Amino acid sequence: MNVAVNPHVRSGFEHRFFMAALIGIFAVVVIGFAKTYYLKVAFGTPALPWLVHLHGALMTSWFLLFFTQACLISTHRAHWHRRLGVFGALLALAIVVIGPIVLMHATERELHAPHGDRFFIVIFGVDLVILTDFAILVASAILLRRRSDWHKRLMLLATCSILLPAISRIPISASASFALFYACVLVPVAVDGMRHRRGHSAGEHRF
Repeated sequence: MNVAVNPHVRSGFEHRFFMAALIGIFAVVVIGFAKTYYLKVAFGTPALPWLVHLHGALMTSWFLLFFTQACLISTHRAHWHRRLGVFGALLALAIVVIGPIVLMHATERELHAPHGDRFFIVIFGVDLVILTDFAILVASAILLRRRSDWHKRLMLLATCSILLPAISRIPISASASFALFYACVLVPVAVDGMRHRRGHSAGEHRF
């Protein structure tokens, strides 16, 4: 016998889970980049090139925009959400364009440094894959913006997909870093699947 789930209970749970995910994302970003970016003055870390500052500002803006957009939806301001979404699309495009340029400059500096880490070329490849995943997920979310269930999930996955650089700067082992990254990506999917007893089906379940 099928037991109907109260849509208000379901939406309440999903809203709380989504907000918890937002807080977790912010915590990871701030902790990961505190020493080298957000609180670098306090830690006395080396100065950064202007291009890195631009990249950092773009990425920070994305996380702030993601939080703002979620708050607009939760307060039933969909009109402002859609209008701000135009800026979000341009911001995502800027991230995808500037990101590889920053990576190329960083890799060149590292490879030509006297004691540079040759492993940095692997980091370059991994970060390019991350940016590609981000671009695909954001583009898909934009194309499916009229399907709020798909749109919201794709945007969450897109944001989680760019957390690895922040996680890799947290003082934990490499294996723990990858485990935390995959947890950030897979936990929302797993919770969504368990909540609905199967993978998300557009049109049947909405946040």
